[in-house]
Amino acid sequence: MTDRTLKLTIAALGGQGGGVLTDWLIAIAESCGYLVQSTSVPGVAQRTGATIYYLEFFARSEAERLGREPVMALMPVPGDVDCVVASELAEAGRSIQRGLVSPERTTLIASTHRYYAIAEKSALGQGVTDTAALLELVRTQGKRAILFDMEATAQKHHAVISAVLLGAISGAGVLPFPKQSFTEAITRGGLAVRTNLAAFEDAYLQAQAGGAESAPEKAAALASEIPQQARTPALQPLLMRIRALPALVQPTALEGVRRMLDYQDREYATLYLTRLERIAALEPAGGAGAALTLATAAALALWMSFEDTLRVAQLKTRAARRARVGQEIRATAGQLFGVTEFMRPRVAEIAGTLPSGIGRRVLGSPGASRFLARFTGGRHIRTTTATGFLLLYLLGGARRWRRGTLRFQEENGRIEAWLERLQLLAPGDYALAVELAKAQRLIKGYGETHERGWHSFCTLVEQLERLRHRADGAQRLARLQEAALADEEGTALARELAALAGGPQAAGVAA
Repeated sequence: MTDRTLKLTIAALGGQGGGVLTDWLIAIAESCGYLVQSTSVPGVAQRTGATIYYLEFFARSEAERLGREPVMALMPVPGDVDCVVASELAEAGRSIQRGLVSPERTTLIASTHRYYAIAEKSALGQGVTDTAALLELVRTQGKRAILFDMEATAQKHHAVISAVLLGAISGAGVLPFPKQSFTEAITRGGLAVRTNLAAFEDAYLQAQAGGAESAPEKAAALASEIPQQARTPALQPLLMRIRALPALVQPTALEGVRRMLDYQDREYATLYLTRLERIAALEPAGGAGAALTLATAAALALWMSFEDTLRVAQLKTRAARRARVGQEIRATAGQLFGVTEFMRPRVAEIAGTLPSGIGRRVLGSPGASRFLARFTGGRHIRTTTATGFLLLYLLGGARRWRRGTLRFQEENGRIEAWLERLQLLAPGDYALAVELAKAQRLIKGYGETHERGWHSFCTLVEQLERLRHRADGAQRLARLQEAALADEEGTALARELAALAGGPQAAGVAA
């Protein structure tokens, strides 16, 4: 028995059941003869909003012995929290940043999965926080850390993550309540009792074991496993070709093949591997890293699945997208909602969807371009209506004719030119070739976003001949990439180009 309150903080995202978890803990505490106070502060700055729930517990018998009730705080104080529970890895990091996790006192219970924040998703370049570094920070800052993928555990049992969090709290032993009181709280709740109890028990055992992911190498090994058998016999040759690539490249190549199958067809996936094998043949004999092939595997998969109007229509009519929208707006089962797509196709995108010969004639004819310009105004298409959905569904289904479109011919030619440059660079300057492979990340999206990225990419390619003769050519190209991603106006890129040229006259290249 202690003469101070036990203090627990929960950091949960919107829709993850942080309120349900708090209600369970309150019921458990009261059933065990404890006084409990809870407060919550909703957040709206990240994703769907992260909410901080704060609970304090004090034994009623101890309060009666002392002859007075405890004074409980409304919010957690840095360095004065016994347990922090985070439903996602970045939320655990934010709790550390707030000072709520102390090495002398705090048990940190956190899920290792990620939901990306708005800033991470909207960054021009790679804006995602380094998960390995974040995991190491979370693992080392508290008195004790219990970490495992709670989202995966919840999905495994078709349960909600709040039940997994409750099991982890019970298994960690941070509260003086018997396990039975936890399971009884779930049973009394009456909602999805069987699945929630199964998820609770799984999390309880993982927490007692100290967390299933005590070593990041274990998680990496699991992520890199390649299946022995493909889903169908027709895909088995593709899988065998993947397994013939350097081991480090195989997981990325597997995802690339899956993306090509989803984007187009088996023949397109075969072309992806053929191109990748061309680059793999350039790897130095005895080299263990295969950095060039690895960078090309990711970049090639992205470039070959470029976002044309057919791809956009395909993605917007998927059942998974509607389910995701419903989850984001927290629609209840059976609740009706509408989705309106805002589309503004330009003449270039319309012409790009046409057969290559017709598309070129259209772009070369001022009259035809003026005619198509009538259809470039903003369009509102409701994909939750039969007509709106059918329009985009049929457009997405036209991907079988994509190879004949103007946009496909243009992108296919650009990809081949990029691969040829890699083949020319790699024997003489391997590091520079790796950076050129990575530079594909500048090309993304569609419309004006794609045009800006392509312009920046071409600007960097123009510097290759100059960079090939410099000892720091690869580092310079990497800096140019970061500058190109720093702002949409090209100011940072112009500054780097001027420095590379040794004078301000180069500043106008990227303007």
